Amino acid sequence: MKTIKVSVVTPDGPVYESDVEMVSTKALSGELGILPGHIPMVAPLQIGAVRLITGGNTKYIAVSGGLLEVRPDQVSILAEAAEVADSIDVDRALKAKERAEQRLHAQKQENIDYKRAELALQRALNRISVAGK
Repeated sequence: MKTIKVSVVTPDGPVYESDVEMVSTKALSGELGILPGHIPMVAPLQIGAVRLITGGNTKYIAVSGGLLEVRPDQVSILAEAAEVADSIDVDRALKAKERAEQRLHAQKQENIDYKRAELALQRALNRISVAGK
């Protein structure tokens, strides 16, 4: 089967690079499925999982937003933060989830940046979800 080269890069450096048969992820405009030969496009990404399929095996990467660039032979994901499922520290993600939830509950009493706490919660939940796959 044909493959497409995928690169996931963060400001800290490369996170993943390989040839895959299909890429699936969530852009702000909705769910995207990308196969080799896909038309060129650029799309902003949501906080979510990138699903990479090769030979019946599926690999997941948690991304915290960023940009997706598709060319017929290559997919580049420039993410704010990204972690391969195997390398996610679940305990750290659970603690981040608890902190974000506490900030959201405390928001009513204090001057807390609600949007920032909400995004932190989404990132933590995404990492926990991807680590469990």
